[in-house]
Amino acid sequence: MISTRSKLFSRTRAAALVGAVLAGLGGCAAVGPDYAPPAGSVPVAWHTELREGLAAEALAPELLARWWTTFNDPLLADLIEQAVNNNLDLRQATARVREARGRRGISRAGQFPVVDASGSAGTSKSSGNAESRDFFSLGFDAGWEIDLFGGVHRSVEAAEAELAASKEDLRDVLVSLTAEVALNYLDTRTLQARLTVAEANLEIQQQTYELIELRSRAGLSDELALQQARANLENTRAQIPALRGSLEEVKNGLAVLTGRAPGGVHELLAEIRPLPVLPPTVAAGIPAETLRQRPDIRRAERSLAAQTARIGVAAADLYPKLRLAGSIGLESLKASDLLNSASETWSIGPSVSWNIFDAGAIRQNIEVQSALQEQALLAYEAAVLGGLREVENGLSAYVEEQLRRQRLLAAADAARQAESLAENQYQAGLVDFTTVLDAQRSLLSLEDQLSISDGAVTANLVRLYKALGGGWEGIADFGSRIAD
Repeated sequence: MISTRSKLFSRTRAAALVGAVLAGLGGCAAVGPDYAPPAGSVPVAWHTELREGLAAEALAPELLARWWTTFNDPLLADLIEQAVNNNLDLRQATARVREARGRRGISRAGQFPVVDASGSAGTSKSSGNAESRDFFSLGFDAGWEIDLFGGVHRSVEAAEAELAASKEDLRDVLVSLTAEVALNYLDTRTLQARLTVAEANLEIQQQTYELIELRSRAGLSDELALQQARANLENTRAQIPALRGSLEEVKNGLAVLTGRAPGGVHELLAEIRPLPVLPPTVAAGIPAETLRQRPDIRRAERSLAAQTARIGVAAADLYPKLRLAGSIGLESLKASDLLNSASETWSIGPSVSWNIFDAGAIRQNIEVQSALQEQALLAYEAAVLGGLREVENGLSAYVEEQLRRQRLLAAADAARQAESLAENQYQAGLVDFTTVLDAQRSLLSLEDQLSISDGAVTANLVRLYKALGGGWEGIADFGSRIAD
């Protein structure tokens, strides 16, 4: 029987051997390329001329983070908060972050030993001339694949980058969500304003029709003028149901964005209110700031980092794999002797495996991962260009719509005066009724266009804030959803 001292010496020597092996492997570098962020060039300034309230000032982080507060509309802020708390798309994106965090944990687990516990009890009999025999065992088996060439390290690196990318994806959903809530809210106010314009013009046309009807009865106007007035009146009346239908659709869309069933926000929006007031100035910043702020670009960069690490994972399969395995347990033919020291068994030792022929499958996998990395780099570059394009378009749309609105203001003012003059001159017999009809149609059209333009100017500012990447840092308690 081996003495206790001999057993202790053997175990100590085995542990020392394992420690020496691990120490020798500690300096091994991971194979595959080390990631470096892409060095792209961006313009130093925006191409669009900054005017009409736009300024080439640095973006104030606290303002961009909660850009909707610049409109000073408490109801808008409340709707955005409700959407952040209840929107289903955002909750799905949050679940994807938890999924990525779990996958990172799986990758990290590959850096540590795996220990299994086992136990068995049985009876066996080999032939009719032999007696049956009982057998009992209890033990632990451990295995550890040493990350000799950094394959596991690269897989953890890829999982870390994927987790970061999923967080940026969540932030991107948040940016889109806050903008969509604001745009639906602005559409609601715009449609309410258009309905008010249509109803006001309808009242004017109703009065005109009644006047023509009285004149016709008195023989002062012909049937043609009466029917023209009626056609004009009914045409305006026909526009109102379409506007109301559009208003219902927008309100229902806003309800779904806030996690409610259609009709859930109708009571909140029942009161007709004007569009939010634009801030006097808007800081546009510089292109480089936008690249750092936009979650979609940040996500593309992290996806590129993850794919770069996967090349190393694939390359590690070219090299030998070293695995340490060990077991300790108890074996006995009698249950009563199982816990005796004499029943102890143990083993420890390394094993090496090396794929020496696979018809080029490993190298083809490396080629696949390298091609995917190239695609990820191109996707990043496309995200950068797309982001710059969105901001340039947003700047241009904001400026040009304000100029258009100024012209519409002047045109609508002139149309009101023309309509009043046409009414007076018709009653004085100086012009025919066609002049009045033309003036009323022109007034309705221009006032409707002005209402649309008012909403478009504010909506373009919302789209500009979205293009600049605003809206994901200013949500209270949002950081806790993605914290590790």
